[in-house]
Amino acid sequence: NALSSMMKSMQKELKRVKSAGGSQSLQEWESTVDAVKKLSEKTHMASVRGGWMHFSDNRGAAGAAGGVGIDILTTPVDKDAFYYGANFDFQVNDDLFGLMPGAAFNIDFGIEYAELGENEASGLTKAIGVLAGTNGGNLQQLVTVNQLRINVSPKIKLSGLTPIKGLRPWIIPVGIDINIISPPSDAVTVLNTGMQFGAGAEYDLLAGIVVGVDGRYHYTPDDVDGVDTDGFTLGGSVGFKF
Repeated sequence: NALSSMMKSMQKELKRVKSAGGSQSLQEWESTVDAVKKLSEKTHMASVRGGWMHFSDNRGAAGAAGGVGIDILTTPVDKDAFYYGANFDFQVNDDLFGLMPGAAFNIDFGIEYAELGENEASGLTKAIGVLAGTNGGNLQQLVTVNQLRINVSPKIKLSGLTPIKGLRPWIIPVGIDINIISPPSDAVTVLNTGMQFGAGAEYDLLAGIVVGVDGRYHYTPDDVDGVDTDGFTLGGSVGFKF
């Protein structure tokens, strides 16, 4: 009799809790727990990058004139170079603004340095000597032909759309490039802007450590007064979530 009375009391209490909205309160509590877990996840990332860079055109002018006519400030160097730099990924949301669950929208901020040639002879003195009909030698100091690129791009990471856990392909539909060249162009211009398009993938190697590969194409509608900065990069990265 005592046990039966206890069961009846428990049933009455359960009905009272349900009628008071207890199940809804439980759902709200579970949603709060999920939100706290999501906030505790590390979604931003800082990474170091490096790899191969290829330009569409040579820097510097060649020919018997010693550089007269096009890009005389730089002697010819190879189209290929190695680059290194850093990236910062800042996650804005994890569902592409509610349009696609599992597709995280990020802002990608990057900077990379490439050196195309070291201790190259300047074409300026040679060009002046040819125009003057004399051979004054290379009076200019030797130069380092290099480039610094800064970019800001939207990046879409497809984190929930792959069967392999921890693997996230990503794409950059279009981003902004700022190219800084040295030596400057014939018009002494050192800066131009362009676009970049990219794709790649990243994988969670360890907790908070991510490795990745990427390829990007860089396009500039106009050259830097004779210096073409178009080309592509292929490389890898190691990132750290925070």
